[in-house]
Amino acid sequence: MDTEAVRTFLRAAELGRLQHAADELGVTQQAVSKRIAALERELGARLFTRTVRGVELTHDGQAFLPHARTVVTGADRALTALGRGSRPLRVDVLGLRSAQAVLLHEYWRSHPDVELDVVTIKVSDPRAAVAAVRAGDVDATFRTVTDPAALPRDLRMLRAFDSPLELIVGPGHPLASARTLTPAQLRGHRIWVPGIAPRSEWAEFYDELVSAFDLRVDASGPNFGNEVLLDTLAESDEVATLVGARDRYLWPAGYDLRRIPIVDPVIAYPISLIVPRTNPHPRLQPVIDHFTSLPRLPGPCWLPSWAAVPHGRGGDTAARRP
Repeated sequence: MDTEAVRTFLRAAELGRLQHAADELGVTQQAVSKRIAALERELGARLFTRTVRGVELTHDGQAFLPHARTVVTGADRALTALGRGSRPLRVDVLGLRSAQAVLLHEYWRSHPDVELDVVTIKVSDPRAAVAAVRAGDVDATFRTVTDPAALPRDLRMLRAFDSPLELIVGPGHPLASARTLTPAQLRGHRIWVPGIAPRSEWAEFYDELVSAFDLRVDASGPNFGNEVLLDTLAESDEVATLVGARDRYLWPAGYDLRRIPIVDPVIAYPISLIVPRTNPHPRLQPVIDHFTSLPRLPGPCWLPSWAAVPHGRGGDTAARRP
């Protein structure tokens, strides 16, 4: 079985769009379609159905998905056994439009000779991403274990950067004309963040944020993705959401959505990088050095309690409250 075709199937299943899978894999959409078609012929089953928003797994596709992950994991571990330096540096990010991916792309543009494989492990529990680092499936992950005592001793967690939050609202929202907003000005407004997963680091973050500023964060309803969220914001005069300042969000020009910085204090989400303590990928240290040398946020800044400890550049998990 062609492992590249299986890997392509996995990326399309995870991202829901053939073009997004093509962008991540560095090939054309036509190449992705051909790989999937060849895999379907080999399996004698249809794996995807097309929708207006992309592709969805068929019942056969859902049945094949866990086996596909096993095939790709086995192939990757075989390559790892030949030596970490014989394959690209593999880094897990929360999403290809997340701040982690944006900054990692900026690093790669300055170091185009670095062979880099950016992946997205579709799990909410950071322990699953930690297990992937320990198994050698990825060389580093942008996740946070909020209790440092729960981090395995063979891993270390570094403070990568702090991501300031912004409010996104539609043109009819009462706050739409503001150039900046304070946390106090958000009080009483509905901030919709669908799909906050229990036991995730961001669930803990929003719990503390609500308590600290008496905010109304609504996590109700299923998470149908950013497109649906942005559709809702454009049509509503009462719903808002919070996003990272470096996160990429795209919407039609007619939506006229507004991204408004939050100040006095800045609300920041701390981003950590979990890496092996011993035998790391030989190309990992320059990436670590790049992220741990990024400038800190200026001015007063609110961070969750699990990040509010002294910052040590290049050392173990660290943070601070300016």
